[in-house]
Amino acid sequence: MFADVDVFISNYTLVDPEVYQLWVDGCSSSEAVTALNQRGVIQQTGATLELVASDVLDHYRTYSLLERLLHNPPKLAEQLAFQIEPQTRRLLIEKYYEFDGAVIRELLGKKLSSRHRKDLDEVSEKTCVLLKSCRRQFDNVKRVFKVVEDMQGSVVQNIKTNFLLPEELARRYGAVVFIACIKFETSKKKLQYLTFPDFYHCAQSIMASWTYVDNGSPEYDDTELDREFLLDLRELRILLDKEKEHKHLVCQKLKPQLLERSYQELDSNFRSYTRALVGLACNLHRSRELRSLFLELVERCLEPWRQVSWSHTDLRNFLSSYYQCALEMDVLREADLKNSWERYMTVITSCLLRMYHA
Repeated sequence: MFADVDVFISNYTLVDPEVYQLWVDGCSSSEAVTALNQRGVIQQTGATLELVASDVLDHYRTYSLLERLLHNPPKLAEQLAFQIEPQTRRLLIEKYYEFDGAVIRELLGKKLSSRHRKDLDEVSEKTCVLLKSCRRQFDNVKRVFKVVEDMQGSVVQNIKTNFLLPEELARRYGAVVFIACIKFETSKKKLQYLTFPDFYHCAQSIMASWTYVDNGSPEYDDTELDREFLLDLRELRILLDKEKEHKHLVCQKLKPQLLERSYQELDSNFRSYTRALVGLACNLHRSRELRSLFLELVERCLEPWRQVSWSHTDLRNFLSSYYQCALEMDVLREADLKNSWERYMTVITSCLLRMYHA
């Protein structure tokens, strides 16, 4: 009597994208077989359930062996143990490093420590993502952060170089690294309505306008904010000295666009609005205030506008007029603050409009 043995020999490592996705998603081999069966694989191929199960186990063993190489993607290209075609290698890396926005949202603002890794069952339950997948995503973010946090240059380019990720995925990781480097507050109750795409949008805007300009210096680092710019923002308080002029220009510009009730409300509350926006600018050079940027935007700006039922269009029109009318005033030009005002309001407008969606 001879035992039945399944043997398969191949020059190239075969990767079934469907099975690989199930593995990446944290499914056990038996769960993967059930999923494939529900998708009609047995009917489509004519294979038996046992043969499908054997094939899935074979794939899972291969992926487990490849996983240590996926922790350092450049090694996947250099190693000789597995013959993998370039397009298959790209699929392996990209799928392994993909993440769920809902999972990463839960990780923002938390230290990537072993203690928090033990709490991932709560993240799994809240996001309906399998625990094994949550752990993979946690470990990937921690790995990327540790490799690039102290590197000079573009954080996105550093991620692309060290992890061979496509541009968009590298940008998403770059935003996570940037938020962690600045230590932005993202966990407060008032910020819970904001999603990862919201924070990604805001981080991209801040990185584009508030970090140092790439001048070819070997010390360039776009996860570091332009300190001189933040200090210059203190001088924007001169706008408060010209509050009446600024208010007149803004109200004059917005009157044709607003209903009488909205206009009267703006006329009455302009002082509190301008003090919130300018006051925020004047304090961003302090680390504590900078880290609280999103919370400050919610408490000092968004909540008052929600209370008076501003529409998204009302907010967009106000911010545009508020910004443009300040540029028309001599006070910013005379103080050589037009560039600082433009850089500041570009980001604040972008963030406020994004955060006002809910």
